[in-house]
Amino acid sequence: MKSSVPRLVIVTEIIAPYRIPVFNALAAKPEVSLHVIFLSENDPTLRQWRVYKDEIKFSWQVLPSWRKRFGGRGVLLNSGLHRALNHARPDVVLCGGYNHLAYWQATRWAKANRTPFILWSESTSFDRRPKYRIIEFMKSRFLNSCAAFLVPGKSSSHYLEQLGIPSALIFTAPNAVDTCLFSKLSTAARQDETRVRSAHNLPAHYFLYVGRLVKEKGIFDLLEAYAQLSPEIQKQTALVFVGSGSEQAELAKRASKITSGRVQFLNFMHREELPAIYALADAFIFPTHSDPWGLVVNEAMACGLPVVASNVAGCTADLVEHASTGFVVAPADVTALTSTMKNLAEDSTLRTAMGRRGRARIDQYSPAAWAQGVVQAVTSLCSK
Repeated sequence: MKSSVPRLVIVTEIIAPYRIPVFNALAAKPEVSLHVIFLSENDPTLRQWRVYKDEIKFSWQVLPSWRKRFGGRGVLLNSGLHRALNHARPDVVLCGGYNHLAYWQATRWAKANRTPFILWSESTSFDRRPKYRIIEFMKSRFLNSCAAFLVPGKSSSHYLEQLGIPSALIFTAPNAVDTCLFSKLSTAARQDETRVRSAHNLPAHYFLYVGRLVKEKGIFDLLEAYAQLSPEIQKQTALVFVGSGSEQAELAKRASKITSGRVQFLNFMHREELPAIYALADAFIFPTHSDPWGLVVNEAMACGLPVVASNVAGCTADLVEHASTGFVVAPADVTALTSTMKNLAEDSTLRTAMGRRGRARIDQYSPAAWAQGVVQAVTSLCSK
């Protein structure tokens, strides 16, 4: 006999470290029975994330896959999805996008089996990817196959409403990281500050960027803004980049021309290594030109940092309250970015107050809050 608890199957791309805590939180909810189908363990062509299988506390599987990257676009093909769905017998299917063939196969399976289908969408109206007519047509067809939509925040909800989706079909599950882990490890790093600074050769004061070193993240804007700070501020406060990417060599070349200050590069770091770097920074800078969310902002706020973020980042509308938890700037506005960095560098009281308010706000963006948002979407569909 089938359980009265709705069976939810999530189809998503990879076992990303930031997804495990939210899936664990959902699996702990008595209102749903969870199974996750991953299309691949990881995508080494983009990121070097570890796969923390030992932390997984939910039912899961990985489909056989073939992955290839052509220029800037990746192709991921899978086998066995229909068989996996038939075995799982979901009451609701939640799908993490529409950019892979498997997601379209999932919609067909849901339609054939009269199973409600939810799209988990992070897209926003600020997305700067090219809008090809055929892609927009296919997107429209995919949206029409969905019974409901799950979004991380205000920007993605507004985007769906612009596409004509009724607000009653949109449910919010706020994007989250393991806030407790980042808070705990950052506190420990501050208590062991001397050793941590020595281990990473960190300056006494620094602005911090964490992410891929690619142009669309606004990294050259950040470097130029730092270069325009006065020599006195540059000597007092360094700029630290954490990450890797195609523009790393060019960024380092331009940084070498800044003689008054210090620009430091740390390679890609895994989740458990990052809190120590966040903890000792003065502020976190996220000058992206296009980003559906930006979970590094969640991480920085969980570590108690004030945040400077561009207004096109999906997370900004929810997390960064201008002059309260941080500052909001327009993308590529180097002048505004320089002015904001100057204010933060010169005012330690302001930095502390913003970091404290941000730390309080990010508690609302926890794995438990994400899980509750999903439960609301699933139970709403099943009650109908």
